[in-house]
Amino acid sequence: MERMSVVFLLLLGSAAAQLDDGIPVRQVRVQVDFVNRVCDPSTHVTLMGQTGPVADGAANDRCVVEFANVPAGSYSLNVSGQGFIDTNAGSIHASSTGPSDFKVRVKRRSDPNGAYGLPVSSFVSVTDLGIPARAQKEFVKAGESFARQDFTATVQKLNKAIAIYPAYAGAYNNLGVTYSRLGDEARSQDALRKAISINDHFAPAYVNLARMEIRAGDFPGAETLLTKAAAFDPTSTMAFTLLAYTEFRAGHFDDAIENSRKAHGLRAPHAVVHQVAARALKVKGLAEDAIAELELFLKEEPSGHRAEDVRRELAELRDRPR
Repeated sequence: MERMSVVFLLLLGSAAAQLDDGIPVRQVRVQVDFVNRVCDPSTHVTLMGQTGPVADGAANDRCVVEFANVPAGSYSLNVSGQGFIDTNAGSIHASSTGPSDFKVRVKRRSDPNGAYGLPVSSFVSVTDLGIPARAQKEFVKAGESFARQDFTATVQKLNKAIAIYPAYAGAYNNLGVTYSRLGDEARSQDALRKAISINDHFAPAYVNLARMEIRAGDFPGAETLLTKAAAFDPTSTMAFTLLAYTEFRAGHFDDAIENSRKAHGLRAPHAVVHQVAARALKVKGLAEDAIAELELFLKEEPSGHRAEDVRRELAELRDRPR
């Protein structure tokens, strides 16, 4: 069975959308530039403010997403589509007097060693009104350092944020992610567990700990963590996708099928859940249902190395005697 490349959830500090005397920006255009120069037709861009999503738009045939009458302010950009899940592409400041065109670059990353490829980096936005502004500022700076892959500076800035606000669960989560990038698994785990000790309903930290268990081959342990994450955040595509995978690897095929379908029902699902479901259905002897799942995969992700793997798998199933 192929290994699944999984991701850490790095929390992005979303600056509040500060209004410029209440004047909205008439139009904001975001150009999504894929590294492989091929525009993903399912691309969506979400402008994230402090209170959550402010606007969401689909890319046109030039991979441009247009927003009208957006309140002036600072936003993080979440990009989603085939081959990646809710990838943060940086931040912008929309001003009634400044530029209205912005360009962001997105790179699809997958596991070359297995069919279950997922993006290496995935971001979600969180807000806690109780966090002091000084701590939030260091948190945002840490995100900028992380984007530059300056992980030593990231650790320093996150520790500053924690020194200002010791109950900063998001900062501990990001510290865990950063230590993992530095190869320090012990500190990574300690930071993630600290995040959970501060907030025992903090889903991203459970997902990140589960990632470590998956890498270690402890699928039942990962399943336990991901079950909690999915319960605490029933909108998390990542939690349900990884949960379905770990349930399959743990031999819990009915649960894997159920949670694959839950993941499919969420916004910006990853096509890989259909492959997980198909393999569970195949084990149960339900070939026709497995074929239907693989066909859904190809509908959502028609090209790429994973699509070629699925086409081969689909052909094998269709050739089997009924």
